[in-house]
Amino acid sequence: MYVFEKEQKVWNINGVKIGGPPGAHPTVLIGSIFYDKHKIVSDRQKGIFDKKKAEELINKQDEMAEKTGNPCIVDIVGDTAEALIKHIDFVASVTNAPFLVDSTIAASRLEAIKHAVEVGLGERAIYNSIDVHSKEDELNTLKEIGVKSSMLLVFSPKALLPEGRIELLKGSSQEKGLIQKAQEAGIQNILVDTAVLDVVSISFAAQTIYSVKKEFGLPAGCGPSNAITAWKKIKKDFPPESYKACLSGSVLVTVMMGADFALYGPIEEATSVFPACAMVDGLIAYYNKRKYKIQPESPTHPLTKIF
Repeated sequence: MYVFEKEQKVWNINGVKIGGPPGAHPTVLIGSIFYDKHKIVSDRQKGIFDKKKAEELINKQDEMAEKTGNPCIVDIVGDTAEALIKHIDFVASVTNAPFLVDSTIAASRLEAIKHAVEVGLGERAIYNSIDVHSKEDELNTLKEIGVKSSMLLVFSPKALLPEGRIELLKGSSQEKGLIQKAQEAGIQNILVDTAVLDVVSISFAAQTIYSVKKEFGLPAGCGPSNAITAWKKIKKDFPPESYKACLSGSVLVTVMMGADFALYGPIEEATSVFPACAMVDGLIAYYNKRKYKIQPESPTHPLTKIF
């Protein structure tokens, strides 16, 4: 348990507060829907999916957020702009939660977030993401659209250690840092994703979260679930409940290092991850309230919600 000397930024994205000193605000949990190989999707190119099942999953995440006090965001994934736009319109009609506009293809992300802004969803939309490969035309387009919130993905094969990832944010005399790029693109709410590649790299990502908050005071987190869902050995050699335990455990490692948000993977896992995260958030808040006089700022903080 600890505090940071640097002032900690807090963003309010459509009523969801992200950031601040440990214990002040609960961890925001982000579940992914319409992801690759998601069984509810029948046509990834056209964005055709089972609406009934999708609504049930989104409602369950909202229910877990209400029960635990951990706010939620929906990570909306899509391969094409057509699919992503359909996904966004549907999710926005089902929940009031903010959402990530998430695609591996920059053109699809840009077209989809432009649509979101044009139909009045700009306050809820979070671009995912700006990284070292983002070109000037992509950043200029974000500014033209008027995007307010974005993830910064802090990863490069040349910067695997936490120290190197911090340098990616800072930049150098030869290269602009990701923070400067985002600011020049008009991004107001910067969320730093410290990037997870495999299970062991969760340690680097978690340490980078701590370093980001210590040096910049920006909200930070990551998606440790990416590694756990691809971890073949845990699925092959251990019973099913072991996978769920490790998925939740991976999130808790980052929370103990100061994570303000966590992409916990498939939205189906909400019932496992939310209670575990709420418990740890409550423990951190209790200690920091007693030790450092940091008061939980939310009346529905897990400390009061589940204990």
